[in-house]
Amino acid sequence: MPTKQLKWTLLIVLSLIWGSSFILIKKGLIGLSPYQLGALRIIFTAVFLLLIGFKSLTDIKLYQWKYIAVTALFGTFLPAFLFAIAETKVSSSICSILNSLTPLNTLLIGILAFGLAFKRSQFIGVVIGLIGTAILIFNGKQESSNDNYYYAVLVIIASVCYATNVNLIKKYLSDVKPLSITTGNFTVMLVPALIILSCTNFFEIVHLKETQHAMMFIAVLGVVGTGIANVLFFRLIQMSSPVFASSVTYLIPVVAFFWGLLDHESLTAFQLVGAFIILVGVYLANKK
Repeated sequence: MPTKQLKWTLLIVLSLIWGSSFILIKKGLIGLSPYQLGALRIIFTAVFLLLIGFKSLTDIKLYQWKYIAVTALFGTFLPAFLFAIAETKVSSSICSILNSLTPLNTLLIGILAFGLAFKRSQFIGVVIGLIGTAILIFNGKQESSNDNYYYAVLVIIASVCYATNVNLIKKYLSDVKPLSITTGNFTVMLVPALIILSCTNFFEIVHLKETQHAMMFIAVLGVVGTGIANVLFFRLIQMSSPVFASSVTYLIPVVAFFWGLLDHESLTAFQLVGAFIILVGVYLANKK
């Protein structure tokens, strides 16, 4: 498949996977605490990746492990807990929308910290995408008066973490295979995640049906939504640009809202307009 077609294919596949992750987190919180959820997500992913990618760790040079550790921290470890904590007070759809700040943060961090060159059309595309996101926020039926927007700040912090991560990978790990990066990331995070899990009451409640049911959702989230998706995402970063790769977060809210439809929710005309504006923003942000 030509590179241009492949990068758009990866973008769409990732949007479908990650757009579904917010509902999985929501379901997982029915039976697990945010810290248990975040830790289990990392543990399930680490076990899966070590089974399929252990040999790929040899491709990581010794000096590159410091970048593997830093990208693990910003790209997965902190966001895994930040999103889980946020979704105890903020709806999954609002979290998915706030996550769309990632491309703007990617562009700004890339310019300020990494000397990333950009064009006017890219910045305009990011702004247009955010306008579409705002339309989804203010016209979404999922928006609730009970949402605690102090917790929404945690999602914004997570988006900054993601933005930092994609710039770090592009600059320091472009020559490392995606499977090696992903497996290395979760190898680094496995022990800290086990420590965090052991500090909770997980082993006292693991026998409960509600806990086991929640664990099934997090296993899917870990293996597909984190493990496989991260391999695809790192490949996308390497074959395109940080801004293009982070544009996946524009499509995630659209997928999240369609999950709402399946859950007997409805999309308003304004939401459809917002989704269209988001797609226009993605196009402009990546137009050559």
